[in-house]
Amino acid sequence: MIVKTKKYKLETGTYVKLGLKNVLREQWWVALIAIAIACGYFWIASWWWISMAIVALLLYVLFWVIQFAGVSQMEQNKVMFEKLAYEIDSRQVLMKINTKQGMPINWGMIKKAEIHKDAFVLIMSKAQFVYLPFKIFNTENERKFVETILKRKGLITA
Repeated sequence: MIVKTKKYKLETGTYVKLGLKNVLREQWWVALIAIAIACGYFWIASWWWISMAIVALLLYVLFWVIQFAGVSQMEQNKVMFEKLAYEIDSRQVLMKINTKQGMPINWGMIKKAEIHKDAFVLIMSKAQFVYLPFKIFNTENERKFVETILKRKGLITA
């Protein structure tokens, strides 16, 4: 069975939010570095340690926000933010710009998948993911079929 979805355009705000959330989840240990810097307060009692730890952490988050916002503005990435239809089967996810142009994504390229309250997120790397909102599926059975494929491929746990 092949699931053919409606066309969907990924908004840049959604991309930045999900990308930042993914990076912060993968690189949580950076907060430990900021805490270690702030602990310098116990060595030399000065509020500079704590303020510089906070500034460093905010600059780190700002760096990633700028990275994700920049990706959405680059010419070679404009395709990611066009209206795309998806064809999903047990072999691959096919992202289609039109009936003749598309890009296959094999299931082996996807590291993990997440089910949010309103979408599937197929994560390939820190900055690459496929966002499939439930509203693009034609029926509830198609959405459940995609969820079954994700479980069989071991990308999500039951």
